[in-house]
Amino acid sequence: MSYDDYLAGDPLIVTAALTGGVHGKEANPNLPETPEEIGRAAAAAEEAGASVVHLHARRPNGERSFETERFQAIDDAVRRHADDVIIQHSTGGTGAPEDRRHLPLRTDPPPEMASLDMGPLNRYDHLTSENTRGLVDALHEEMIDRGIKPELEVFNDGHANEVLGLLERRELAAPVYATLIFGPGTLTPPTPRNFLTAVSNLPDDALFNTLGFGRHQLPFATMGILFGGHVRVGLEDNVYYRRGELAESNAQLVDRVVRLAEDLGRPVATPAEARSILGL
Repeated sequence: MSYDDYLAGDPLIVTAALTGGVHGKEANPNLPETPEEIGRAAAAAEEAGASVVHLHARRPNGERSFETERFQAIDDAVRRHADDVIIQHSTGGTGAPEDRRHLPLRTDPPPEMASLDMGPLNRYDHLTSENTRGLVDALHEEMIDRGIKPELEVFNDGHANEVLGLLERRELAAPVYATLIFGPGTLTPPTPRNFLTAVSNLPDDALFNTLGFGRHQLPFATMGILFGGHVRVGLEDNVYYRRGELAESNAQLVDRVVRLAEDLGRPVATPAEARSILGL
């Protein structure tokens, strides 16, 4: 994908990452945690222009959960409140046993999409998400068995190599869909030059989604729009609307990037159009 795709007016898929698995209401009281809150947030984000919602599950105390039952409760709430939004489950996690990482894939019906972290990540000062190749392959195999589209999460250049390795080991249904992630720590440093490099490192004909953490969310969404990619925004990745001002909701962040896309002359995909683009 390139600037030519932007000029061609290809529709933009907007993903809303509603809650995440790390910070909670202590970071922003508007962050949804219960299934009912997440379901209502998904509906508001869809109304604002999101076609995909990226979901994490939480226990009643706000801590992260991998339990199928918690994801099922969230999915049921999303389907009850939203119209036609695409559900995407997270399988990423720090310190969780590998067998528990599969549990988000086992709802009935399964999610249409699920994330697949492409390699290890340092978390905090003493934790690492290993994301071994064996785990990546096992999660991918279950996704394929259950008809789930993998969203390949690429946190750095090494993970771009892992995408190529996965394609050598396994057959991925076209189109390959990768999220390019920019920010601190193990993530790709957030510079325009690194954005262009990350896009160029993707396999031919791959689609890309653009994710900037914190203050980088809006400028990297802009670059994603201009280079024919897709974008992810939401309170999982950024709890502020602008410096010193907490975001009111996920829908507020979606609405801003939708208005930006419209001002730049790029149409925003409906859920039905997103399904066609992603081959769901």
